[in-house]
Order: sequence, then structure tokens, then C-alpha cells
Amino acid sequence: MAYHIYRRWGECVDEPTLEQMREALADLDALDDEHPVAWLSHESGWTLSAYSSGLLIWENLDAGGPMHMKDIPRDRVLELWERLSRGDVDAIGHEPWITGNI
Repeated sequence: MAYHIYRRWGECVDEPTLEQMREALADLDALDDEHPVAWLSHESGWTLSAYSSGLLIWENLDAGGPMHMKDIPRDRVLELWERLSRGDVDAIGHEPWITGNI
């Protein structure tokens, strides 16, 4: 399955390794209000966007509006990104999401 990650400052990595995902999340530790997000997108159309603030947004433009969770630790984001990279969208969809953007 095809997936890719967009790092905070615009670099796109196709089918990143777990270490590359970890590095993309570590980028979020730097202070930069202009570039606060990194995300992983899957060929299914689902995207998980991680913000430096701990906000996590789960969305698929073809499936309706976005959902979010707040104060998500980076290790949990990494776990969810890894699941999305495998295409496990059903399990991710059962997480305690709050409907809508923040």
C-alpha cells in the first residue's frame, strides 16, 4: 500500500520507515508557529496530521468532516501513523475522536 509523510518544513517521503516517521515527529519539537504540522497520508484517502501542540486530526475529504484529539503524546502519534501506513483505517477510526476541527 502506498503512503507518504509530509515533514514540517515541506519534505515529502514516500513509504517512510518507522525511524523516518519518528524523525518527522521530532521536527515538531522546534518552535515554529508558521509550520506547526507534519502528516501521514495513505492511498485510502485518510490522513493523520500531528501538530506541535499535541493536536491530532484524522480526516478523509471523501468521508466527511475531520475529527480530532488533543494532547496526544508523540509515541501515540507514531503508533497511529504506523497503523495508518499498514492501512488499518478501521482501528484508527475507533479511537476516541471528537467530531470537527478544533
